[in-house]
Amino acid sequence: MAVPFDQRDGVIWYDGKLVPWKDAKLHVFSHGLHYASCVFEGERAYGGKIFKCTEHSERLKKSAQVLDFEIPYSTAEIDAAKCLVLEQNGQKDAYVRPVAWRGSEMMGVSAQHNAIHLAIGTWEWPSYFDPKERLKGIRLDVAEYRRPDPKTAPCLAKAAGLYMICTVSKHKAERKGYADAMMLDWQGRVAECTGANIFFVRDGKIHTPTADCFLDGITRRTVIDLARKRGFEVIERRIMPDELKDFSECFITGTAAEVTPVSEIGQWNFNPGGISKQLMEDYTVEVNPRGKAAAA
Repeated sequence: MAVPFDQRDGVIWYDGKLVPWKDAKLHVFSHGLHYASCVFEGERAYGGKIFKCTEHSERLKKSAQVLDFEIPYSTAEIDAAKCLVLEQNGQKDAYVRPVAWRGSEMMGVSAQHNAIHLAIGTWEWPSYFDPKERLKGIRLDVAEYRRPDPKTAPCLAKAAGLYMICTVSKHKAERKGYADAMMLDWQGRVAECTGANIFFVRDGKIHTPTADCFLDGITRRTVIDLARKRGFEVIERRIMPDELKDFSECFITGTAAEVTPVSEIGQWNFNPGGISKQLMEDYTVEVNPRGKAAAA
């Protein structure tokens, strides 16, 4: 059984200083716990280097601003703190998690004067999906919950509260034997998975939903760039579920998922093919400092 996250060894950067992992605590009446005034990032380090470190730090600060608070550290300070934690924990290939939240000074919907906290932890974390399953394509359910209308929620922030329906949807999918679930948006169009963006292939062209009511992932943008460098046409557009029968390949992208082919979404089937596998390989080279240097 895995070691619980509150019982691990190592250090966590907490409000400007390193503290023993087990001592990184917050009060049960922190505003972030009760009212979801909390934002975070998911990042990976490969060979001791955090992939797109600054881009993640910038997004963290922007997400906080969307939730009407300001993280009291600059992007450069956040970058340095992440690298310090990675080094102090003696990790080269690891997951990196910065998280910022409103503290416990006031308890109520309004908490404009609460202190803003920032913590950063790192841990070793292998592929999000079983490697054998990943190569042949994972199976996705179709989630009951939908991504909300941008007028009803801060959809473009990486905010903790937005993941509530993702957790519920992923749990239901896993109980049914699926690896994850695909979510539609509030108008019934294809949106994303519970923690990853989604792509489809038809006639050698790559199609992906327009990211206007869900996060335009950093991995998503990276893979789009890699695909275009390969000469693949990438079309960002509205995709309806009844179109899925016409696609030959499907894959998902995310910091945790990296590039993972999909073999099934509910009633629709796909064959992990050349484009999916090529982008898996290209992404591996892109994120790996040693592989990228060798490719150059």
